[in-house]
Amino acid sequence: MTDSDLESAAAAQEEGIWRQERISLKDLSRRLNLSPTTVSRALNGFPEVSAATRQRVSEAARLYGYRPDRNARRLAQGRVGAMGLVFPAEATALHDPLYIEFLAGLGEAAAEAQMEITLIPAQRADEIGAYRRAASERSVDGFVVSSPLLRDLRVKELAAQEIPFVLHGRTQGAGAHAWCDIDNRDAFARAARLLTDLGHRRFALINGKAEAQFAVERRTGALGALEARGLRIAPPFVFHVNMTEEEGYRAGRLCFQRAPAERPTAFLVSSVFLALGLMRAAREAGLEAPRDFSVIAHDDRTPYLRGEFFDPPLTATSASIRDAGRRAVELLSARLEGAPIERLQEILPLDLVLRASTGPARS
Repeated sequence: MTDSDLESAAAAQEEGIWRQERISLKDLSRRLNLSPTTVSRALNGFPEVSAATRQRVSEAARLYGYRPDRNARRLAQGRVGAMGLVFPAEATALHDPLYIEFLAGLGEAAAEAQMEITLIPAQRADEIGAYRRAASERSVDGFVVSSPLLRDLRVKELAAQEIPFVLHGRTQGAGAHAWCDIDNRDAFARAARLLTDLGHRRFALINGKAEAQFAVERRTGALGALEARGLRIAPPFVFHVNMTEEEGYRAGRLCFQRAPAERPTAFLVSSVFLALGLMRAAREAGLEAPRDFSVIAHDDRTPYLRGEFFDPPLTATSASIRDAGRRAVELLSARLEGAPIERLQEILPLDLVLRASTGPARS
């Protein structure tokens, strides 16, 4: 099936002459000139099927009205058609805009896969127990696990028990498991090198909590790139905080209150929310980017706050956390279909976008 075939099908649908009839997987495969196995794997997000083929099959399935008989399939496979997401009840995860954006991506992909999402609140001290109970009660088919720590006991337990799950991020010291992540280390190494190329020598790092794996990777990337060029970040200017506007403001105030010859001229910041606070502190101090300092932030591309919305627009490492949520569901679907774990470990695309918040260091 060519692109022109899809365009013709879409036109026919718009003109109201589409025939409403249920087609089988074999019918869809025949129209696409693909094997039924390839079509099935594409619809279930198997990574060995190219992204272009997955998109082509998904579009054809929508246009032709293909709907797999998932209820019969689940009954035969002993599934309930739901994925679990455990979150600490006493935390503020459901108030965190990044977590909500990730959850939106999960929801989009789960709806397309006709899966339900079961939110499982748990006391922080009993998170592993919540996973065990949900698995033993067969209330979900598998889990998506987010916000991994350096050595995450949740991941270690799920891997040891061979419970299907996908981790958003990476961790250390766990058994083999499926995961999707961005290259946080390389992203902040690239950002640090860009700032040194602009002549900056005094740096600050405003990062996530020290126990978070992504924060460790970003710190390692930044410090390693600077060390390779004979530079370092003075300890008072390395911050590990909650990624909120207020924490960015506090860190910014501590930096900008220093004497001009001591304060950082280049900032590596782990979220646009932290950057928002940093910029507020700069305005209070009568400073502005890129005249007085440069800043590069990580942009998760939330619809309500992005790097390009700032004044000046932020240079940023950029990756969609919503897309990461979608991909986590696709990988979990593939895991449930029997895809081997080594094929379910992905580094997702990440960009370094140059904008007006970075400039040459002042002499």
